[in-house]
Amino acid sequence: MDKKIMIVFGTRPEAIKMCPIINELRSRNYKNFFVCATGQHLEMLDQVLEVFGVVPKYNLQIMTENQTLFTITTSILQKIEKILIDEKPDLVLVHGDTSTTFVTSLACYYMQIPVGHVEAGLRTNDIYSPYPEEFNREAVSLIAKYNFAPTKLARENLIKEGKDPHSIYITGNTAIDALQTTIKSDFVNEELEWAKGSRMILVTAHRRENIGQPMENIFSAIKELVELYPDIKVIYPIHKNPIVREIAKKHFSGLDRVHLIEPLNVVEFHNFISKSYFVMTDSGGIQEEAPSLGKPVLVLRDVTERPEGIEAGTLKLVGTDKETIIKEASLLLDNSDEYLKMSLKSNPYGDGKASKRIVDILLIGETNE
Repeated sequence: MDKKIMIVFGTRPEAIKMCPIINELRSRNYKNFFVCATGQHLEMLDQVLEVFGVVPKYNLQIMTENQTLFTITTSILQKIEKILIDEKPDLVLVHGDTSTTFVTSLACYYMQIPVGHVEAGLRTNDIYSPYPEEFNREAVSLIAKYNFAPTKLARENLIKEGKDPHSIYITGNTAIDALQTTIKSDFVNEELEWAKGSRMILVTAHRRENIGQPMENIFSAIKELVELYPDIKVIYPIHKNPIVREIAKKHFSGLDRVHLIEPLNVVEFHNFISKSYFVMTDSGGIQEEAPSLGKPVLVLRDVTERPEGIEAGTLKLVGTDKETIIKEASLLLDNSDEYLKMSLKSNPYGDGKASKRIVDILLIGETNE
C-alpha cells in the first residue's frame, strides 16, 4: 500500500534522528511523504535540516520568547489540527520524548490517525526524571501503533507495560545512522585547532532538572579538573537558555583552558565528539553517539533511560555530586586501562541500519520476532 506518511519533529535532536529515515525513503524514490516541523527549536533545527537537505512542507513556527510547556503544548495542538485535516495522512511518524512528539501523538489520537514512534520504550520509570520527557514517551506509547524500539531492553519495557508484542520492532537507533552522513575525515575547526596537543573534554549541560545547584556542582567540578590537569582543555557548546549561560559564565570566566562556544551544527558536533578524549553530558542522544566513535561518556544525571550503555560499559552514571564527578573523570584521565575499557566496548545501540529496518516495516510490512 502506498501510505501517505507525515513525519513530525520540532527540535534538533529529533531532526538528527529522523532525517536518516527521510533519506532512506528518498533513496527508494518513495514520494508519498512530507515533513512538518513545529519549530520548537528555531536556528538549532535549521542547522540540521540544512546538513541533511530536508525542507519541511510545513513549519508551525511555534517558538516564542520565554516559551513554557503550556505555550508549546497549546500552540502545536491548535496549529497541527488543520494540517491533519487537510493532508489526511495514513500514518504519522514521531520521535522520542519531546513536547512536539507528545502533542502530535495526542492530536493523532483525537483524529484516530495511526502513530509510529521512533525510539520507543526508553524508561526511567519516574515521570519527573527527566521532566517532562519521561511522561511524554510513556504517553506516546499508549497511542502508538508502531513501536520502533532501539534495543531489546526497550522492547521488554513496552511488553511489561502491556503493549502488544506484535506492535514492537527492535530496529537499533537512527542516531547511529546519522553518523554515516556527518563524520568527515577532513573536518577542521578553529576550536579543535586550539585544543590540539591536549586531552579535550567535550561538555554539554542543559537539562531542566539540573538547573540550579546540580549545575553549580557540575561546573565547579569541571573547573577543579582543569586546575588539577594542565594537559586538558574543555569545550562547552553552551545551550541558549540564559540561566544556563549565567551559571556557566560565573564558573568559567577567566579560565583560558575552557572555551564556551555557541551551539554547533550536527556535523560540527559529531566531529567534536570524534576528536574528544571523553564526553561529559546530561544529554540523551550523545549517550548513543559517542560510544559509536569510541569515546567514554560520563553521564551527569542520577538516572538514565539508556541503561544498555551502562551495562555495556560505554557509559558511566556519575550524577551531579561534585566529588563523584571529579573522582570518575580523574579515573579516566589517570588510568589508561579504565579508559580503554570504556572506549573499546561495542555500542549497544545499533549498526547504522535502523532507518532501513523502519522503512522496510512501514513499506514492505516486515514482521517482527
